[in-house]
Amino acid sequence: FIGHSLGNIIIRSALTRPEMKPFLDNLHTFLSLSGPHLGTLYNSSGLVNMGMWFMQKWKKSGSLLQLGMKDAADLRETFLYKLSKKSGLEHFKNVLLFGSSQDRYVTSHSARIELCKSAVRDASLQGAVYREMVKNILQPIVEKPDVNLVRYDVHHALPSNPNSLIGRTAHIALLDSELFIEKFLVVCGLKYFS
Repeated sequence: FIGHSLGNIIIRSALTRPEMKPFLDNLHTFLSLSGPHLGTLYNSSGLVNMGMWFMQKWKKSGSLLQLGMKDAADLRETFLYKLSKKSGLEHFKNVLLFGSSQDRYVTSHSARIELCKSAVRDASLQGAVYREMVKNILQPIVEKPDVNLVRYDVHHALPSNPNSLIGRTAHIALLDSELFIEKFLVVCGLKYFS
């Protein structure tokens, strides 16, 4: 499976469906490109946060509510938290997580399923829930020694334009750059797909 952005959440959700059960033993590689696995909590870009708030209000987007973990009053009742408890990634032989610090849409810690300093320092319920989500997703993977978990932090040579400023260019560069895809496959990626 190869997913980009919200597609990764769709893939993880599909893995939890009963119809997928017969196929789980045959999963090989999960390649996640800029996946918001932990939602948009602790996103430090005020401009992106404002844009997402506006889009959610204007379009009434359920997925944006879910990414912001605002789809339930209790954080442990949100879609992303419940999905974290049914990880599914442990069924793959290889889990490859790509993120970029230049991406302002999906933070690298969410894409790479790892703690961030803000969440570690946060003594509120939000911090606790975030830390639980990281553990919920990663623990089943770590408990299976035959699963390769690899995290990549990608840095792009980006042009100076408004899309780069707001992080959009970095968000789509993982899909849009033939050079990136070619280098990844030639240097280290092919072994995960054979």
